[in-house]
Amino acid sequence: IIFAIEEINNSTDLLPGIKLGYRLYDSCVSVPVSVDVAFQLLNGEDPVFYKDGNCSQSRVVVASVGDSGSSPSIIMSRIMGSFKIPLVSSFATCACLSDKQQFPTFFRTIPSDHYQADALAKLVKHFGWTWIGAVHSDSEYGNNGMASFLGAALREGIFVEYIESFFRTDPARKIQRVANVIRRSTARVVLAFTAVGEMKLLLEELARDPPPPRQWIASEAWITDPNLMSFSFCAGAVGMAIEKSVIPGLRDFLLDLSPSKVAVSPVLTEFWEDAFNCSLTETANPDKRRCDGTEDIKTLKSPYTETSQLRVTNLMYKAFFSYFTLKVFKEIKNVNFSKNGYHVSFDANGDPVAFYELVNWQKSESGVIELVTVGYYDASLPRGQEFHINRNITWVEGGTRVPVSVCSESCPPGTHKVLQKGKPICCYDCIPCPEGEISNMTDSPDCFPCPREFWPNPNRDACFHKPVEFLSFDEVLSIILAVFSISGAFLAVITAIIFFHHRTTPIVRANNSELSFLLLFSLTLCFLCSLTFIGAPSEWSCMLRHTAFGITFVLCISCVLGKTIVVLMAFKATLPGSNTMKWFGPPQQRMTVVSFTFIQVLICIIWLVVSPPFPVKNLTTYKEKIILECALGSAVGFWAVLGYIGLLAVFCFVLAVLARKLPDNFNEAKMITFSMLIFCAVWITFIPAYVSSPGKFTVAVEIFAILASSFGLILCIFAPKCFIILFQPEKNTKKYLMNKN
Repeated sequence: IIFAIEEINNSTDLLPGIKLGYRLYDSCVSVPVSVDVAFQLLNGEDPVFYKDGNCSQSRVVVASVGDSGSSPSIIMSRIMGSFKIPLVSSFATCACLSDKQQFPTFFRTIPSDHYQADALAKLVKHFGWTWIGAVHSDSEYGNNGMASFLGAALREGIFVEYIESFFRTDPARKIQRVANVIRRSTARVVLAFTAVGEMKLLLEELARDPPPPRQWIASEAWITDPNLMSFSFCAGAVGMAIEKSVIPGLRDFLLDLSPSKVAVSPVLTEFWEDAFNCSLTETANPDKRRCDGTEDIKTLKSPYTETSQLRVTNLMYKAFFSYFTLKVFKEIKNVNFSKNGYHVSFDANGDPVAFYELVNWQKSESGVIELVTVGYYDASLPRGQEFHINRNITWVEGGTRVPVSVCSESCPPGTHKVLQKGKPICCYDCIPCPEGEISNMTDSPDCFPCPREFWPNPNRDACFHKPVEFLSFDEVLSIILAVFSISGAFLAVITAIIFFHHRTTPIVRANNSELSFLLLFSLTLCFLCSLTFIGAPSEWSCMLRHTAFGITFVLCISCVLGKTIVVLMAFKATLPGSNTMKWFGPPQQRMTVVSFTFIQVLICIIWLVVSPPFPVKNLTTYKEKIILECALGSAVGFWAVLGYIGLLAVFCFVLAVLARKLPDNFNEAKMITFSMLIFCAVWITFIPAYVSSPGKFTVAVEIFAILASSFGLILCIFAPKCFIILFQPEKNTKKYLMNKN
């Protein structure tokens, strides 16, 4: 202050012919003392000069520079503003002081906390911290600064777990409570908008029982304080600091001290005695020697002689020049000059353009915490470009990896966020996507279903085409069924060859060999038609498989029915005077088979014309795969085909039962009875199995029913005859067949 005043007094440009007088007050960072000082100034007490000088209007106070804190500055500005006396502050940052309605005569050389709050919020957002704790001084500085930060944090999507306020005069138990909140919190980042006094008390309390590592974010009030850097658990702290600068000539001015000059000022006397551990006057303390004049301040290593890292000091220096430039230009918006290489200007509210250094507490190789500038914040730059980091930051615990401070970890793809009840929106649980749904981005609020023909992968973060399933020829089940199908057809052909070779023998001629060959032909078709059910369904295969199955089976049952009627008619014909066979000879037998088969053909034609079977993708049986199958088209047509087969089978079974006890050494009706019993049993069990079998197994059940009933017919009807033909030829005689029991 004295250096600036003397520089102004020695200047020929600012106040030519005028010398400034001054009086220095120490407010002790106390609001009551500041109020007392304000009234002393207004009462016009005589100023006291550091150096000799004359003042023609010694009782008129033209301006006040100070106080440093926001709370004292608010009180002093309200008091002195009523008398139109300007108050210039170098360290009062409360955004409330920008209100010219309340504080018309106040302006400052330090940026408003409005900008610092915005800078701190952008800093927190930059490193991805969405869940933080916050503490602040219970003062105008802390309360207003925290309010500004919370508004900026909300805009940036940052949430605060706790907000604690305290003042240095609070009871110890309150400081302990704040420290315990920090220890128990889940937020790893703590923002402290406090003055040095409050921060010192808090860190001392935390040092008693250090909390888990916390990343400290500091306001400009305490981040550059060298005494606080002794708390090693705060290493890695980052914050906004006033721009450092060098004031030319200040060091020489400070070193221009001698015992005689020091003795004039009680403040300098106290400083001198403390720095050199001596006394300028007689003292009763035997441990303190008398200053002998050999003390050389130029050899002193102390913050007093260190002028290369000036921050707030430079703001005080600029405060004097800003005020007297204002006296020349009249309006604050016209104040625009450079001093010592630093630009000085103000907006309409009396606030300078905001510029902060981003500083970091880094441990040196010797273990001492040092203040390192790692970036800056310049509010004059376009929006979005104000914040810059140009050097590596050392974080808490000395690492270079940015610590994580979130209420909940990010939800990976395949999950979605579900908010936790009663907590901010940044607190959520990660719930796996429901079946059939995916999320393909981090922190997805919802899952969305895959398209109908798609299904999620196991991680549920992407949709893939559902696998298409049908009974293909390369499956083991299909191969087994195909082998049985071809084997059955081969067996029917071999049987036909045997019968053809022995066509003149009595056992072949006994029951209409023509029907036997037709039955074997139809059985061959029955075995082979099962192959149409294997493979990918197509429009033609769907129509072919059901109609071929229906017609060949009716042809088969018609032949069996014809043979059953022949047995009955044959025994009727042996009665005296009977001419039954004349009415059911070979032509009638052929007509019976053709008629029954024609009805089934007619049913199939109607079915194909009205609503034929068609290939369809079944998306409902299984959620995770597509079943390629043949839709029936008309269910009535399908069940009409099956019903007609069942009706003929039951009719044939009844006739066979009636004929089974007719006397004969070889009564074919017995074998037909067994074959029809197997046939009916197979198809009765087929219905529930068909309805309940899922997917491709529906087709497998249908093929099994076709093969089982076909094997039942060929084995029951033809196996005994082939056995006699091949292994018991002595029974293949007319005499044996005509021999009655």
